[in-house]
Amino acid sequence: MSGEVPSRSGWARRVVRGPRPEAAPALVGRACAGVGVLDIAAGVFPRFRHSRMHALAEVLPGSLGPFAAALSLSVGVLLLLLAHGLKRRKRRAWRAAVALLPAGAVSQFVYRHSVIGALISLALFVPLVLHRDEFKALPDPRSRWRALANFVLMSAGSLALGLVIVSAHPERTIGDPSLADRITHVLYGLFGFEGPVDYEGSTSWTVAFSLGALGLITAVTTIYLAFRPEHPAAHLTEEDETRLRALLEKHGARDSLGHFALRRDKAVVFSPSGKAAVTYRVVSGVMLASGDPIGDVEAWPGAIERFMDEAKAHSWTPAVMGCSETGGEVWTRETGLDALELGDEAVVDVADFSLAGRAMRNVRQMVKRIERAGYETRVRRIRDVGEAELDRIRRAAEDWRGTDTERGFSMALGRIGDPADGDCLIATAHKAEDEPGAYGDLKAILHFVPWGTDGVSLDLMRRDRSADPGMNELLIVAALQAAPKLGVTRVSLNFAMFRSALARGEKIGAGPVLRAWRGLLVFLSRWFQIESLYKFNAKFQPRWEPRFVVYRASGDLPRIGLAAMQAEGFVSLALPLPRFLRRQPPAPRPCAHSLAEQEVRAA
Repeated sequence: MSGEVPSRSGWARRVVRGPRPEAAPALVGRACAGVGVLDIAAGVFPRFRHSRMHALAEVLPGSLGPFAAALSLSVGVLLLLLAHGLKRRKRRAWRAAVALLPAGAVSQFVYRHSVIGALISLALFVPLVLHRDEFKALPDPRSRWRALANFVLMSAGSLALGLVIVSAHPERTIGDPSLADRITHVLYGLFGFEGPVDYEGSTSWTVAFSLGALGLITAVTTIYLAFRPEHPAAHLTEEDETRLRALLEKHGARDSLGHFALRRDKAVVFSPSGKAAVTYRVVSGVMLASGDPIGDVEAWPGAIERFMDEAKAHSWTPAVMGCSETGGEVWTRETGLDALELGDEAVVDVADFSLAGRAMRNVRQMVKRIERAGYETRVRRIRDVGEAELDRIRRAAEDWRGTDTERGFSMALGRIGDPADGDCLIATAHKAEDEPGAYGDLKAILHFVPWGTDGVSLDLMRRDRSADPGMNELLIVAALQAAPKLGVTRVSLNFAMFRSALARGEKIGAGPVLRAWRGLLVFLSRWFQIESLYKFNAKFQPRWEPRFVVYRASGDLPRIGLAAMQAEGFVSLALPLPRFLRRQPPAPRPCAHSLAEQEVRAA
């Protein structure tokens, strides 16, 4: 029965069996991290090596004979580097650990004659072999730029740790070397040369071997990352894009974010039937999808299953940003993941929009004032804009961008004027001047992508900083007023993160927790425009459609949030490169139907 107390033999079997196989990677990763910290401490601090704690470190992997300080330090660093890969079930990390632990056991026995140390190394080696089937995750997409990042980070870490090593022997240091001498000694030691700091006895050899080991690890890891085969960044192939466009043409009216799946820096997985697809990008080990799956709702489970299989194969953390309520229900039902409301999307029904009424007074007055200042607007499909004007629009959008990097992932297309995007809509503001600027009389731009056959979704807003305020309001009103002539019945505006919390928190009767949460969001709005986007969208009296984030466990949310901020361009963990070294965006590639349209217009 379920309430029956296990017998002694039952407990014995449970103890012998040990932890569950699926928990082995996390336990082994933590063990390697702990051993690595002990080995580094044993190799750096002389007092620690003579303490009782060192008696434990003596029997852990990394204490290798008479070169204990240098080898303990180097093996500790390697174990720390492997720990995260073991937790994520990476096959290559498992292979490295399997090779390292027996080497540590042999070194323990040969140099230290420590049978206990060898046995503990083998004890850690045994579960790795027994649970080898748990370590099957494939490598992450990689680039040789990681070699440069590794070199910078490892060099900085080696310099800091080297200064600790050089300064950890005050009683054996000859003289009183300055900080500059210590730094010079570390730099020389990393390259295997003797520096200006002298020590008594064998301490000079200990410091020299330790610094040399740090320099060797930095060089070996950097060379490995630089010369290993490179995997290209995620991108849509022409075949993938053609298949996605076919799905959008047939089922694209369901999700306003559907067209953003055509970003060419995303990868895609299709359902077995080919009737549905999920686009994604991998950022910092998070497999980040955006919006709902593309295609037939009945085929969504097949595409989601392929997505989850890909995440499991690489041990990526699965997550979905900005899916609709229907999409969230399908994701959670098919995968067992959880969903959390992230914010609301502002959708304006063109038939219900009007500038009349008290609620629209501020927008109405602003638009009238700007029109009296001599501004006029044009709203057209991309296919109806000449190439020369498109070029000016592209250059203006690039120069008016407020950040060095193009922001956007889940709700941005990342390009303007591509021949394949002829159905996109562009609204421009102009002002006649005696001396036109670099872009003629162009002052502001709004770009919309198709949402089915009767809707558009806002992609980007750009304006000349010297133009009068209110350009965005002017162009949104112009687009809504021109929408009926263009066959548009609904317009999706910006996404307002945590909109409901901001709206409820400012009302009478809001509790202290809700008010505190709203206060934090207002504070964060100084950097992330949380409150300003909500208030801007609310001007147009939209209906609010909730959007959700789908995640596996609550502990994954901070990691998912950081990955999403990286993908959207708000945070960058990569090293900034000079403009002339940055990878250029791919040249626009026309699709078949856009080429045919160009030939017809030319004829």
